[in-house]
Parts: sequence; C-alpha cells; structure tokens
Amino acid sequence: MADQSFDLVVIGGGPGGYVAAIRAAQLGMKAAVVEREHLGGICLNWGCIPTKALLRSSEINHLLHHLGDFGFSADNIKFDLDRVVKRSRGIARQLASGVGFLLKKNKVTVIDGAGKLAGKGVVEVTGKSAGKLTAGHIILATGARARQLPGMEADGKIIWSYKEAMVPTAMPKSLLVIGSGAIGIEFASFYRNMGAEVTVVEVMDRVLPVEDAEISALARKEFEKQGMKIITGASVKSVRKGADNATVTVEAGGKSQEITVDRVISAVGIVGNVEGLGLEGTGVKVDRTHILIDEFCRTGEPGVYAIGDVCGAPWLAHKASHEGVVCVEKIAGLPVHPIDWTNIPGCTYCRPQVASVGLTEARAKELGHEIRVGRFPFIGNGKAIAMGEPDGMTKVVFDAKTGELLGAHMIGPEVTEMIQGYVIARTLETTEVELMHTVFPHPTVSETMHEAVLDAYGRAIHF
Repeated sequence: MADQSFDLVVIGGGPGGYVAAIRAAQLGMKAAVVEREHLGGICLNWGCIPTKALLRSSEINHLLHHLGDFGFSADNIKFDLDRVVKRSRGIARQLASGVGFLLKKNKVTVIDGAGKLAGKGVVEVTGKSAGKLTAGHIILATGARARQLPGMEADGKIIWSYKEAMVPTAMPKSLLVIGSGAIGIEFASFYRNMGAEVTVVEVMDRVLPVEDAEISALARKEFEKQGMKIITGASVKSVRKGADNATVTVEAGGKSQEITVDRVISAVGIVGNVEGLGLEGTGVKVDRTHILIDEFCRTGEPGVYAIGDVCGAPWLAHKASHEGVVCVEKIAGLPVHPIDWTNIPGCTYCRPQVASVGLTEARAKELGHEIRVGRFPFIGNGKAIAMGEPDGMTKVVFDAKTGELLGAHMIGPEVTEMIQGYVIARTLETTEVELMHTVFPHPTVSETMHEAVLDAYGRAIHF
C-alpha cells in the first residue's frame, strides 16, 4: 500500500469506527478505516446481531412447547441446531457486507490491516496492506475482548467463550455460566429455552447487578421459574476438565460445592484492546485496560481520540456509534452537546427482556436526590395478559423537587423496544407533567410506562 494522507483515520471498523468514518465523510472529510479482521466488529459478527438471532430461535422453541396455552397442539416438536446456528451466522454475514457497502457508498477508504500510532498524525499499518497513513485526526476504535479467568481460560471445547457459545455443534444437556451480566444471562436464557439444564454463578449478590435491585430480584424469580439454578455471592474456585465435561468448584456463603456439567461459558467481563496501538510515549492515558477520554472523546494526546468499548463502560454498540458521531462533529467544529453517558439505555435480550436508562433508585438516593418512585406490574396490563406475558414491571424514579425523570427500569416482553420512550424523555429533559399528559395507545404494553409515572404521583388508574 502506498502511503496516503487523510483528514481522519479510524483504527477499528466496528459500530463506533465505521459510523465515525461515515459521518466524517458526510461532513466533507477524507476518511479511512483500518480494520484487521472484519467490518462491523464484534457486535455485528460475534455479538449483538447473531446472538439476537439465536435468542429469537430459542423464543420460538419455548412457544412451541407451550402451544397449549394458546389453544394449539402439536407432536414431535424438535429443532435442527445446525440450521439454527447457520441462520444466525448468515444474518451476521449479510449485515457485515452491508457495512462494506455503506463505507463504499460514502467513499470511505477501507484498509485491510492492523493500525497503530507511529508519531504525530501518523498511523502505521501492518498486515495485508502495509504502509503509513497521515491524518490530522486519528480515532482509536479497537473495541474489547472477553476477559479470561486464570486457570479457566476458554479452550473452545469444554470451556467456551462467547464465540464457541454461538456456534455449538451439539446442544449440551447441561452447562454452567460464570457471570450474570447481559452476555452471561443472554446465553443462559438461550440454552435454557433450548432445553439445557443451566446454572448461573455470579460473584455479586444479585443477577444483572448493574440493574435496579427490584428488577434484578424479579428477573431472578423469572429465571428460576424457568428452571435455571442461580448462585449469587459466589466464586468459581476451579474447573476440572474431563473428556467431555467439567466439574466446577463453586464457593458461596462459606460453603463449597462441586457441579458437573457438559460445558462452561465464561462471561466475566471484557478487556480493552489497547495493546500494540503505539500508545507509549503519547499523552493517551489507560486505566485498567481502557483509554481515558473526555465528554467529546478526546484523549490526552492532541489529535487522538477514542470511542467505544476500548474506552470502558457501558460496553454497548449504540454508545460507540453515538460517541463516534459526537467525536467527529466536534472535530468538524459543529455545535455538539457533550456526551451524557447516563442517557445511554442498556438492554438485555433474555426472557423476559430487561431494559433501563438513567439512575437506579439506590444510586439516586446515594447522590442525594429526594425521590418519588412509581411502579406498574404487567399483570395489570391487558395487552401483556393477552400475549401470555403477564410477568413484568415498569419502574420510574423522579426527583421529587424538580420532576426530572432520573431513571426508568423495565422487565417484560419487548421492553428493549419501549425503553427509548424514556430515553427521549430524559434527552428532552421532560418532567412528570409532560409524561402524564402524553396519550399512550390502548391496548399496548407501553401503557405500563404511563401508569408507572402516574403511580409515582399517586394517580395510577389500573392498579
């Protein structure tokens, strides 16, 4: 590759990197993306998208085994695991090719290789397309990878990372998931819905620990009702691998137990991909494998920015994309609002789904807010009952003095689609008054959002 010059070079072609490059091109910049593996990043190829395809298949499997609830009957219900996996991989490939098309359409140069900083305004590319690029602005968007527990590293056979968990060649009869964050719980939900016996081990005192405590408790209740075994406040001490199984030693409450399963899934967090980026001798600061940035994604090195998972929590594709747009628009000199990470929604696509934005009740109190809390259970919602999904809740937290919506937390069917209503409300700095006066269509599950607001002010109608 001949040396080239650009206005902007992005290292990493995931949901942060490719979006940043496209936005730069829209603003008239000459932009390039350096990608060493696959456009779309982990999210599109091995994360967000293919896992949702798998989860959709598992939801259908669950429904097929509960047809009697809806007045149907069927015999000999079974699934073809190879076709389930093939569908998931096909969807990932389709969307990855779509990213390539979008970059080409916007005249963004795609360079196949690994990039690193090699002096002020210089990116050195190694691999298939070796050479040097110069740019006035460089964005680091290298993402993150699964964290490995010492002595329990994924081997691809008995101990799985997320990659192996997405392409099983046979359905395990039993498995143990280490970690109950979004990734761990989604895999636990998939395999349980497909018929496997599932145990989840979580070091914190509750599952989905970043969620509001009430939502976590309700989620645990639902998971256990489905047959999952949940062990919280626990640590995995060892994994002893057999020929085709593993015996896991789990310690909780001062007691130790051994659990033998076919497979183990490790989902204990992620590590930022900061190695090999040429950060030595620069002003870029790294804290616990993640690059430190300000509210416009600027690092401590002039002209160098960072976005997405490499910058730390929340590790979400839509957060990376938003950071990419804000970063590029700030570079272009446009008037830009600084990023408010509390306005970024989190979604977990288990059954039932979980979604939230803003502060939990506990965090709001910690920050000194006098609060008003509203709740509405899905058992009081006609659409949820008609769907056969009456187990869920919408919860809202308001500042009692100002009426500001501090946080919203939901568990139930399709709440990942509905949480955006509360995200818009927070972005527009809406108070309880506007939400109360908003007309929600009937019958919809979204009515629980209205009723929860009404409940916070003693005005709920249907419960």
